[in-house]
Amino acid sequence: EKGIPVLPVHSEGFKGTKKDGYKAACDAMANLVGTGSVKDVSPISINIMGEFNIAGEAWVIRDYYERMGVEVVSVFTGDGRVENIKRAHGATLNVVQCSGSVIHLAQHMQERYGIPYIRVSYFGIEDMSKALYDVAEHFQDACPEIMQRTQALVREEVKKVYPILKQYKQKLHGKKAAIYVGGAFKAFSMIKQLRTLGMDVVLAGSQTGTKEDYQVLRDMCDDGTVIVDDANPVELSKYSIEKGVSLFVGGVKERPMAFKLGIGFCDHNHERKLSLAGYGGMINFAREVYASVTSPVWQFAPHKKA
Repeated sequence: EKGIPVLPVHSEGFKGTKKDGYKAACDAMANLVGTGSVKDVSPISINIMGEFNIAGEAWVIRDYYERMGVEVVSVFTGDGRVENIKRAHGATLNVVQCSGSVIHLAQHMQERYGIPYIRVSYFGIEDMSKALYDVAEHFQDACPEIMQRTQALVREEVKKVYPILKQYKQKLHGKKAAIYVGGAFKAFSMIKQLRTLGMDVVLAGSQTGTKEDYQVLRDMCDDGTVIVDDANPVELSKYSIEKGVSLFVGGVKERPMAFKLGIGFCDHNHERKLSLAGYGGMINFAREVYASVTSPVWQFAPHKKA
């Protein structure tokens, strides 16, 4: 009636699991993709998928890719624009960060438009660098100089953050950490980040990981690490106490649990205010971990006194 496009979302009564909700959202977004002009889209171009710009991460990631010489056509859906999403089918590669939320749409675009996709993570020095190198490698034949630009970018960014991280590592070395996040791919990055800070991961799990994801998680973790799937607070509390955890990395539901146990906490979910992605995000992560783990308040926790 008003000339405003409407996207139907088929999720009757909001039934089903979190994954079903993601699929319904992807199906709705697919109605937009392919309806815009791709006339001026560069052959060296990507869509950033599964990035939600919670604390400005999309702007940071976009800047990295543009410094490499890669055009970012659209972001799904943090700071996304309808007009850009309409022309997303003009990109030549989809770069998927939160695979649980948008993998269905990436697969749809591969089948319908022939756009390949790669899975990446933007958390931690190791995975952030790999995300940039993987994109550079994809476009190397079409743009031979892109790898050199990427290497220069990574060197420049690592040089800024490495001395600071080294200081935090000296203070956090040997501390024990637990990880419980939404997606398994994020858990992989968390393990690498905490190891960069010299910490030992003694508990790891996710809500939406697949059988294959847990095999990777098992291979990454040290012997004796407890691996959980879609765990409840009782299980997480029990294992955190048994393992002598000093830090819990999770979402808003795990925060009160950690605080009641006298354990430091790092919010890695949608309520956080600081960017944790990219090279600068690694510094923010290290600073938050250090402040929480070494806070003098934990000496007053009842079981710590005993």
